[in-house]
Formats: sequence, structure tokens, C-alpha cells
Amino acid sequence: VLSFIIFICYIASLAASFMMAPLLEFLLALFLFFAYASKLNEKFKGVHWPLSDFLRCVTAAVIYFAISIAAVSKYSDGASKAAGVFGFAATIVFAIDFYITFNDLVTFLKQGSSDSPEGHKT
Repeated sequence: VLSFIIFICYIASLAASFMMAPLLEFLLALFLFFAYASKLNEKFKGVHWPLSDFLRCVTAAVIYFAISIAAVSKYSDGASKAAGVFGFAATIVFAIDFYITFNDLVTFLKQGSSDSPEGHKT
């Protein structure tokens, strides 16, 4: 939802060139939400779902931080400032999500290492 709000703010601002990053992040988040809701993560075992969510969070936090700094410092209209402030809030939210997803990823990788051939030899 925060990505969609930032997208709308960038459309209404002079910094409209930054609108593609929040749109792509919104669509990726929506895809992963529906993938988890429809249990695609259980059907497609070849895709490392926690890793894809982890990478999405990391890139989103970095990109939102960078474009928020640019929007707040370069543009003086209210919509750009609002998009920048929401972008900083999104950076914090994605950093928290990054931490939570990192813990899930570590758990996921530990489960995968217990199925290694070395475990079957003993």
C-alpha cells in the first residue's frame, strides 16, 4: 500500500521520473502476496521463495532511500516532498521486513542443509 501511495505522489509531482520504482515494487509485492496466498510456494519447489522475498526487500530499501533523498533535495513541490517522506517511511518498513525475511531465509537454508548427502551417510 505504501508503494502505491508513493507511486501516486510521484505521478502528481515534478519528480515523475521516479514513478517507475514504486510501481515495480508494488507489482512485485502484489505478485509475492498472491503467490503465498495461493500456495504457489508449495507447488513450485524449484523457486527459492524466501530468497526472492529477501532480495526484493533489500533492493526496495536501497532504491527507496536513494530516490527519496533525490526527491527531497532536488524538487521543491509538495508532492515530491510527500513522496520523499513516504519513501523514507518505506525504507524503514522494508528494512524491518528485510530483518524478518532474513531470519526466515536462515531457517529455510538450515532445513535444506539437513537434507544434504552428508547427513544420509551417518
